[in-house]
Amino acid sequence: MPELPEVETVRSGLAPLLQNRQIIRVTAYRKNLRYPLPDLSELIGRKIMGVARRSKYLLFEVEGGKTVVWHLGMTGQFHLLSQESEKGAHEHVRLDLDDGQSLRYRDARRFGYAGLLDAATLDRHPWFARLGPEPLSDSFSRDFLAASCNGRKAPIKAVIMDAATVVGVGNIYAAESLFRAGIHPARAAGRISEKRLALLAVSIKQVLLEAIEAGGSTISDFVKADGKPGYFAHRFQVYGREGAPCFRCANRVKRMVQAGRSSFYCPGCQH
Repeated sequence: MPELPEVETVRSGLAPLLQNRQIIRVTAYRKNLRYPLPDLSELIGRKIMGVARRSKYLLFEVEGGKTVVWHLGMTGQFHLLSQESEKGAHEHVRLDLDDGQSLRYRDARRFGYAGLLDAATLDRHPWFARLGPEPLSDSFSRDFLAASCNGRKAPIKAVIMDAATVVGVGNIYAAESLFRAGIHPARAAGRISEKRLALLAVSIKQVLLEAIEAGGSTISDFVKADGKPGYFAHRFQVYGREGAPCFRCANRVKRMVQAGRSSFYCPGCQH
């Protein structure tokens, strides 16, 4: 599933191309994806004022105080194409714009979903109401992470992957951040020193920023808005490297299962 850097990469690619573009036509080729689609015909005649992101959601801000919220699911992709381009495979929604382009949403597995919400009450919607801070914001700090971990018996990896603690730190980036901070993914969050948690907070920010700069990770079906794959996968230190030598200490990278997800770590570097 696309994680925060992948969604941010899509956002940054689309934002300058959609800014102030008017939606002149809407076509939905089906009534539902993961959930029923909203009535997107309400968008006709409105301008797209900007494209933002909250957690792993894309936010298309349109005139009239509305926001189209879109989650890419596992295989969702947005492409900006000429209106003359033929309908592609697994294309489910098309928004034609006033510059001759059309925004196409494709989703082979149809796990993505969308909503048309009031911008003024967006933060109170069930999709957003319980979300923690953005990991790249000032709100996510050493002190915040320490307070979130205080007294917790849960594994640190579970804590930083919990969207109520901090949003957007998925399986890949949790593994890479914990490696950089030298923390074993199964260590109880409440038994980690504030000094090491401070290093973890910095590591999370660094890993995510580097992934965004590189264009996200090429995992399964993820592609950027221009159709090209991301390249951060080439920099993985532990994720997906079970049995390979650690780049730091030459110990073999190990894999364990936590909450049904694979966790990769170096037994020599992470304690």
